[in-house]
Amino acid sequence: MNLPPILIDPLSVGSVLLRPMFNDLPLAAATGFIVQGISGQLLITNRHVVTGRDNQTELPLDAHASIPNRIAITHVSAVDPIAWTETIEDLYLDENDETPRWIEHPHWKNKADVVALPLSVKGVKNVAPYDIGAMNADILVGPTAGISVIGFPFGKTASDNLAIWSTGFMASEHGANYENLPVFLISCHTRSGQSGSPVVAYRTGSFLDSAGSFAITNGRVVRFLGVYSGRIHRDSDIGMVWKKEVVHEIITAAGYQNPKPIAIGGSLTYKTGDLPSTLGLSALMPKALK
Repeated sequence: MNLPPILIDPLSVGSVLLRPMFNDLPLAAATGFIVQGISGQLLITNRHVVTGRDNQTELPLDAHASIPNRIAITHVSAVDPIAWTETIEDLYLDENDETPRWIEHPHWKNKADVVALPLSVKGVKNVAPYDIGAMNADILVGPTAGISVIGFPFGKTASDNLAIWSTGFMASEHGANYENLPVFLISCHTRSGQSGSPVVAYRTGSFLDSAGSFAITNGRVVRFLGVYSGRIHRDSDIGMVWKKEVVHEIITAAGYQNPKPIAIGGSLTYKTGDLPSTLGLSALMPKALK
């Protein structure tokens, strides 16, 4: 019997599940994504994910005031292309946890709730890093325009570590700066675990371009918008997104300013009967993603 194919968008594997830890004790769940540079790969996530502290008050986020010193990252394995694998990165350079490994924004520094962590673990290479420079489709992103936050609410996955897509709308002008920071607002049912998620405008078929003109595509187009960092209040569904430019500037400050071009496009196709017990995507990625 011929079974219908299963299509998986590469952005569903572009987000990675994170678990900040104190030594071997998991403290929380969060989201990040990988960018590829000439010097290696960087994990992009929120600053509060790696510090374990509220980025405004600096108070510990953990109920027992535990602060992470390591972080577990779930990748698609390049060693075993049909398996997911977990790597653990140290967050500090020293045993006293005083000198952080992550890189902050050169201007906003600790005010920016976005950081880059150079990946040091060898033998595992994420197969779907974000080429945020190429994800620049001319999509209109004014108020009420649709957006997606791609991550792991409550640390949950869609299936086999595939990210969950939370879809909402722009809640501010994209060019406006919330509280005089390079942040725009979205209206979306986001929850804990989605901190550090990439936020994109994703369109198939027809869409409006930045001039307000009607455009048609025979596939799908994507515009990377920034990094989700939480809600403006725990009782609100209005969320904050640090703009794409902040990520670019951190990558440049980290010396990774020339990302290797890795296309994020198309879909991953499976015949249902061929699905492995653990859904590994590396072997079936489009060539540009390997």
